[in-house]
Amino acid sequence: MQCCVLPGRHRPEVTNRMAFALSDERIKEFAEILSRYPNKMAACIPVLHLCQEANDNWVSDEVTEYVAEKLELSAAHVKGVATFYSLFNREKPGKHQVWVCRTLSCALRGSEGIISHCEKRLGIKMGDTTPDGKITLRTAECLAACGTAPAMQVNKEYHENLTPESVDAVLDKLLAD
Repeated sequence: MQCCVLPGRHRPEVTNRMAFALSDERIKEFAEILSRYPNKMAACIPVLHLCQEANDNWVSDEVTEYVAEKLELSAAHVKGVATFYSLFNREKPGKHQVWVCRTLSCALRGSEGIISHCEKRLGIKMGDTTPDGKITLRTAECLAACGTAPAMQVNKEYHENLTPESVDAVLDKLLAD
């Protein structure tokens, strides 16, 4: 009896679809992460962060499959985690990610003006990436900088008490990189 295979499709047992793999150094980090959790499922979020960082800062389908296999979880479970949390990128972002806080404290202190300024300065809308691939612009629900609002996070660095001028200084550095 012959298996039905759709045109253009390969049998899973014939094709190794998992092109993503961690380096030896990151495999050690992976093992260290696993040692901190009571079971593999509990390590899903930190393992996804590790793999995202190792994959140009995004969770591709290959990363999802890799994490699912290594943690002995379903790909659907891992994809559910990756799509639920906004810090996991499901598309390749720009080299730098700029998150502007938009919650109440920041809004009361001018974050809407900062957002508009960023969009105008970069020529993109929130959620987009500059054509040169350098910056992805996003909003954050809270950056925990209420006392120094408005705030933005650039990659892993925080900038507070923002003004259009201070934002321009940060964006200038990112665009020059």
